[in-house]
Amino acid sequence: MTGEPLLAVRDLKVSFRTEDGLVKAVDGVSFTLSPGETLGIVGESGSGKSVTMMSVMRLIVDPNARFEGEVFYKGRDLMKLSREDMREVRGSELAMIFQDPMTSLNPVYRVGWQIAEQIRAHERISRRAAHARAIELLTAVGIPHPAERVDDYPHQFSGGMRQRVMIAMALSCSPDLLIADEPTTALDVTIQAQILNLIKKLKEDFGSAVVLITHDMGVVADIADRVAVMYAGRMVEQGSKQDLFYDPQHPYTWGLLGSIARLDRPKPRRLTAIPGLPPSLLRLPEGCAFGDRCPQRFDACAQVPELTAKAGSDHLDACHLAPGDKRERRERTIHPELTEEPA
Repeated sequence: MTGEPLLAVRDLKVSFRTEDGLVKAVDGVSFTLSPGETLGIVGESGSGKSVTMMSVMRLIVDPNARFEGEVFYKGRDLMKLSREDMREVRGSELAMIFQDPMTSLNPVYRVGWQIAEQIRAHERISRRAAHARAIELLTAVGIPHPAERVDDYPHQFSGGMRQRVMIAMALSCSPDLLIADEPTTALDVTIQAQILNLIKKLKEDFGSAVVLITHDMGVVADIADRVAVMYAGRMVEQGSKQDLFYDPQHPYTWGLLGSIARLDRPKPRRLTAIPGLPPSLLRLPEGCAFGDRCPQRFDACAQVPELTAKAGSDHLDACHLAPGDKRERRERTIHPELTEEPA
């Protein structure tokens, strides 16, 4: 990808004041996204994935939330826009597919009305024309008999069909950036594959850039161009899909990859698991946040590692281990059965 980035997030920090103290949900996140590119953001629940992108969309209105950093979209800092200006951008240029369509769709309005409402909020168009466009969008996302289903209520659709309705609504104004927040959660694997194929097809048809939030590395492998790995509110690794899957540099990424089966490797006797639990965002450990769970921990981990790249590379990671030490340790972590001595 060349030229100016479509989206540039610089040192974004999001914290929440609570009765127990300050929760640092996002702590210094930076990344860029080029036009037409798909970025996968992965990590365990609570790592800050959704809060990061909801902050980009300016959807967090909690009075106890505090924001720092810059979010440049087409050269404009979204964090400095007024609510009215941001409302013009959101929906027309930036759109989001939420994790649970049943709680995102209004249960008392027909789905066609909800799609048409979004269109009419951003375009000067008649109700009839907006309704006709809603039918076209439902056709594009694969809803059977769209002219009939356009007047149904959300509860009359299955989970997969409701997610398709959400995708139709998100694409109703042909946004340049589509954010998909775990769009395949709670769907069976067949419907998951259909939704992912739909996002890929619509990306090609509309030319939108995509940010895919997920904890499923298989989904990332299928759809992403680049991958960012988050842990405890921070980015711990960024790189191309090939870098992340074939040359991962951070022990947390090794743990994620070791916990899934791969068809290009011998079948392991048992998948590896990351020990322990993620730290509380109220009381992060000193130094590397992953240190208490990391089998590779050593003295340098008492200091917070910077997210840096090897010379001549755009593959970033935040780990104190020397590059020469990582390969052998990585293989022992991801595929211990390949490094064990035969009995």
